Amino acid sequence: MTSILINIVNMRSPAWLRAQDALALLRVRPQTLYANVSRKRIRVRPDPQDPRRSLYHAADVQRLAARRRGRPARERLAVQSMAWGEPILSSGICTVAAGRLWYRGQDAVQLAERADLEQIAALLWGSRPFGELAAGQGTGGPPASPVVGSALQAAYALLARRAGRDAPMQGRAAVALHGEAATLLRELAAAVLQGIGPARTAVSGALPLHRQLARAWGRPASAEPIRRALVLLADHELNASTFATRVAASTGAALSASVLAGFATLSGPLHGTASVAVQALAATAGRLGAEAALATVLAQGQHVPGFGHPLYPEGDVRASALLGAVRVPAPYAALRRAGEGLIGEPPNVDFALSALAAAERLPVDAPFVLFALARCVGWIAHALEQREQGTLLRPRARYTGPVVPMPASPGPALQ
Repeated sequence: MTSILINIVNMRSPAWLRAQDALALLRVRPQTLYANVSRKRIRVRPDPQDPRRSLYHAADVQRLAARRRGRPARERLAVQSMAWGEPILSSGICTVAAGRLWYRGQDAVQLAERADLEQIAALLWGSRPFGELAAGQGTGGPPASPVVGSALQAAYALLARRAGRDAPMQGRAAVALHGEAATLLRELAAAVLQGIGPARTAVSGALPLHRQLARAWGRPASAEPIRRALVLLADHELNASTFATRVAASTGAALSASVLAGFATLSGPLHGTASVAVQALAATAGRLGAEAALATVLAQGQHVPGFGHPLYPEGDVRASALLGAVRVPAPYAALRRAGEGLIGEPPNVDFALSALAAAERLPVDAPFVLFALARCVGWIAHALEQREQGTLLRPRARYTGPVVPMPASPGPALQ
C-alpha cells in the first residue's frame, strides 16, 4: 500500500494510477476496473510514457475503494456481479471464455464462416432446423397490418401488436413455443424489411435473412458480410437486453413481450445504438484526421466509442472477424491505427459494425438493424431457457433513501 501512495504523490496533480495500483486499491479483477471506466465511475487517460497503457484517476479509485470497504461482503459480491462481475444465473446457451465467444460449446467465429442466422437459431434454441419450425407457421411476408416509418418503428409496432394478443409462455409445451419463436422471428424480419423500403421488399421469404436484407438495401453483393455479422451478433451471454428479456420471461410473459423488453433495452446509446457515436467519430476523423478526432474526445474527458471491451482483454473477436471480411474505409482504418496506438485498446464490435456499414454502403441505421434482428435469436433462446427454469428473477435493492422507522424490540417475556 505504501508504494502505491508513493506513486500517487510522485505523479502530477490530479494524481493518476497505473492499472496494477488501481487493482490493488480496489481489490478487484481487471474486468471490474474496466467496467467502472465504461460506466464513467473512474476517469482514464493514456499513459504519456506508454500510450498503449492507461492511467486511472486516483481520487476516483480511492472513492470506490472506500465504498467497497464499507459494504458487507455479500453486498459487494452482488454489486460486482451486476457490473461485468461474477455470473448471477445459470445458462447453457452462450459464454465468453478464453477470449472467445461460444454458442453452446461451438466457437462463434468459426460458425460465422459457414452458418446463417436461421441455423444459429436452431442451435441456440435447441430445436429442429428453423425451416421445419417455420413450415406452416406463416408466410414470412409483410405483416397483415401495413406499417409506416423506419425499420425501428416497424419492429416496435409489430412486437407491441403481438405482445398485446399472444398467450403467456407459462404452462405451454416447448414444441408450441418453438413454433411460435420461428413465426415471431419471421414476422419481425418482415416488418423490418418493410420499414427499410416497401418497394424493395418483394423478395422471397424462403431466402435466408441475410440475402433478404441485402436485397432490401439494394446491395445484393453485400450478403456475405451481412450473414457474418448476423451470426456473430446472435447472442452475447447476459448483456443488458438479454437480462431484460429473461426478467420478463421469468414472469411467464408472452414470448413477444419478452422480446419487446429486450428490444427496448437494446435501443440505448450504451448498448445497441453505440454505433451512432462511432459513426460520428469517423465523420470527424474524415474532416480533421484520426488523431485530432481522438484528441478532441479525450480532451473532453469522454470515453472514446468503439474501442475496448471488458470481456475481451486481448480484443473483441467479433470485431476482428467482421473487419477481416470487408475492405475497411480509409477514415475507419485511420481511426483503428490511431486508436490502438493512443488508447491502447483494439476496436470492438460497435466499431466493426459501423465500418462494415460504411464499406458496404448500407444505410446509417443498418448497424442497429443488424444488431436487433440478430440478437432477437438470442433473446428468444434465453426466454425459452428461463421459462424452462421456472424461477422468478427478483433481486433486492440497496436502499439509500431517508431513514425509515424500525419496529421496537420486544421486551422481556413475562414470567
